[in-house]
Amino acid sequence: MSPITTPTKGAATRELILDHAYELARQDGLEGLSIGALALGVGMSKSGVFAHFGSREELQLALLDAASKRLVDFVLRPAVQQPRGVKRLRAILEGWSEWVRIHYNGCVLISAVTEYDGREDSLLRARVKQQQTGWRNELMRAIRQAAEAGDLRADTDADQLAFEIFAVMLGLHHDASLFGFDQAHRQTWAAIDRLLASYQP
Repeated sequence: MSPITTPTKGAATRELILDHAYELARQDGLEGLSIGALALGVGMSKSGVFAHFGSREELQLALLDAASKRLVDFVLRPAVQQPRGVKRLRAILEGWSEWVRIHYNGCVLISAVTEYDGREDSLLRARVKQQQTGWRNELMRAIRQAAEAGDLRADTDADQLAFEIFAVMLGLHHDASLFGFDQAHRQTWAAIDRLLASYQP
């Protein structure tokens, strides 16, 4: 039996900083992240925060990675317990919908896309693109598996369907805060049901 490992004090402090930074970034975005407010919130000095990350950019990059892990743990890990096919694909989208319900007033990952989409030479833009590409690839994997299982047409273009699903889910992110989650959720799932039906064998 392997011994139970506990995080070091430094690792635990780093996680505390990231947790608080995540809540601040939900309100103000990554660019609005204030080191002063963050240090005050965790009861540290600014230099104490920088000791764990080195720079504001390193903190923002670490926060993007932490937010991505939260999304994967919340949406993808439960969904892959479902059998491969449309059932798993729908489980991913149901988990994503629940993520939106919780985060529609501030999703770090969605706001980061608009914050960095025009910054061609930015490390942060590269990390955002990497994260978004990884998520799109997970959708494409689930779509291909659904086609292999016979739940979708064998000639289904996984890249195209992933794009269409992504567009619908971004509509949910957009409309939930403006028009209310319940209405946006109903319309999103009407669109998803119709979309998946159009790809049935």
